[in-house]
Amino acid sequence: MFKGSLSALKLAVIGLCVLLLASPASAHHAMGGEVPTNFGQGFLAGLAHPVIGLDHLAFVVAAGLLAVTKRRGLWIPIAFVVAALVGTAVHLQGVTVPAAEFLVAASVLGFGILLALPQSPNLMVLIGLGAIAGIFHGYAYGESIVGAPVQPLVAYLLGFTAIQLAIAVLAAKVGQLAVRLVDQTPSSLRYAGFTICGLGAAFMVSRLGL
Repeated sequence: MFKGSLSALKLAVIGLCVLLLASPASAHHAMGGEVPTNFGQGFLAGLAHPVIGLDHLAFVVAAGLLAVTKRRGLWIPIAFVVAALVGTAVHLQGVTVPAAEFLVAASVLGFGILLALPQSPNLMVLIGLGAIAGIFHGYAYGESIVGAPVQPLVAYLLGFTAIQLAIAVLAAKVGQLAVRLVDQTPSSLRYAGFTICGLGAAFMVSRLGL
């Protein structure tokens, strides 16, 4: 019954992947690299960073889809978002995390693999991995706000927290719908996992400059 729809969905996913891979994965700054100077600029920059940073976007989508595979799975993206705040604070304190952008790309590949596995680890392990990834993503987010006054800084944190939670919840809702329409099991999401693996590998190659 759904074969035609599934074929169209696969073509759409392939097209999206081509578009993402053809886009500049390093476009992370909503304001052309300038530091926000007021609440509005900070909030908009926070909303934009996880969206125009395609590696961040791919990870948040993966976390949302992975949440579908576990009862109370939304704690996975929640742990990620909270840890991202910590990672940003680490950056703002002047602590250096070597190869943070490469680790961000590696986290995309890693969560893609977890999503593609027939049986993923238990919820607590996934929450822990999400939190670890959040540190690196948050550290990368911090680059855009270093040197900003307190007001735009707070707005930036609110913006990227809100948008990431919204994207993760939306991805989870779409994943639930896909499972319900296709085969009533989370194994339907494995195709998305393979796609995210490909994106993660491409991001890692890009970070290595190959």
